[in-house]
Amino acid sequence: MSRIAIMAAMHEELHTLLALMPDEQRHLLGGREFWVGRLQGREVVVVLSRIGKVAAATTATLLATHFDVRELLFTGVAGGLGEGVRVGDVVVADLLLQHDLDASPLFPRYEVPLYGRSRFATDARLNRALQEAAEVVLGASATHLGEAAVQAFGLGKARVHGGLVISGDQFVASAAQSGALRAALPDALAVEMEGAAVAQVCHDLGVPCAVVRTISDRADDTAERDFGAFVREVASHYSSAIVLRYLQGG
Repeated sequence: MSRIAIMAAMHEELHTLLALMPDEQRHLLGGREFWVGRLQGREVVVVLSRIGKVAAATTATLLATHFDVRELLFTGVAGGLGEGVRVGDVVVADLLLQHDLDASPLFPRYEVPLYGRSRFATDARLNRALQEAAEVVLGASATHLGEAAVQAFGLGKARVHGGLVISGDQFVASAAQSGALRAALPDALAVEMEGAAVAQVCHDLGVPCAVVRTISDRADDTAERDFGAFVREVASHYSSAIVLRYLQGG
């Protein structure tokens, strides 16, 4: 039976979904717990990928080869890079690239050796559905978060963006780092640590995938200040609400 795979890199981003799966069955594979069950009447498998590109690639491979998944959704947080991408916004990745990959001079910077490309596309149908789900969720942000959280994090009218998201094995937390990334990749909307690896695995194995990220910070010198609180009080709620809304409409 084909399933929808749901991945996240942090526990806080999955606990709400798991609490809604009373029939979940635990499968231990590769040191990871895969939870198989139903959400919104849909067959799903939910898993914590862990943090970083290698961990995410391993998890995506196990999902595709052992759990008969027909599509894969990765949900989590990211640092905002693009102009107008603010804390509390949501980015749905159309393309993903590894910003820390450099095999030059043998291959152009960012290009994955022997692939002839640096950017991997996500699935257009999934992206449209997730953008629609995110629009609904952000439109009811006070309902999902509560007014106190909206005010505490200074969340204005949040927006949904679609475009390039870049990945690397580093937590970008300085104005110098984020400025260098913007200069090198001016169309990048956000930066995180897993998505490009997942997209490459899904490309190789023929699994449609999508990556949706809530912007937790601006990847600058204040990035780590309230990161944990933001994940708990904002991003985790958005992640679960967007996924549930997507499943309702599928």
